[in-house]
Amino acid sequence: MGGTPDALRPRGAGDLLSPQERRIAELAGRGLSNRQIGEELGLPPRTVGTRLYRVFFRLGVSERTQLAEALRGDRV
Repeated sequence: MGGTPDALRPRGAGDLLSPQERRIAELAGRGLSNRQIGEELGLPPRTVGTRLYRVFFRLGVSERTQLAEALRGDRV
């Protein structure tokens, strides 16, 4: 009852990214290359790059090193 309505709740990375995008962002934030992420998730490196492009835009970051920080604020 005392919770914040969804419309008023701040949106975190979990709300902005699909589960696959979040996993890719986590791996990229740990320093893995697109090729390594692709091998881990069974995706072509080019697909990983496309997903990361969307992730960067949605989270408002421009470097892989910023991904971990952007995702960290979303954990409870």
